[in-house]
Amino acid sequence: QVQLVESGGGLVQPGGSLRLSCAASGVTLDYFAIAWFRQSPGKEREGVSCISGNGGYIWSVEPVRGRFTISRDNAKNTVTLQMNGLKPEDTGVYYCAAESRSARSVCVLWEPSYDYWGQGTQVTVSS
Repeated sequence: QVQLVESGGGLVQPGGSLRLSCAASGVTLDYFAIAWFRQSPGKEREGVSCISGNGGYIWSVEPVRGRFTISRDNAKNTVTLQMNGLKPEDTGVYYCAAESRSARSVCVLWEPSYDYWGQGTQVTVSS
């Protein structure tokens, strides 16, 4: 049974940093693209960043480029989202998700592609 568990959320002031982790069990992540999605209050869930199975391809949406960095450690079966320069509009519940349909060299930020989801971790950016 595949399980994804997010951790690392919390309350941070604008300009601060958080490091989110997604730990997988029941599956070896090597063949899975991993993405982070977020759902902000009053908004639909949106893609934030994804990383291919081999780690060689990364895509992030424009509002977070230069501030968020996604990385993976397949040996530890974890994916990390380092978030710097946080803004109030980054507030939301952050979910990690995994899919194995894509080739190991690509990823997509298309929610229907993702088969496995974590429960989410709350990120609040406020002074």
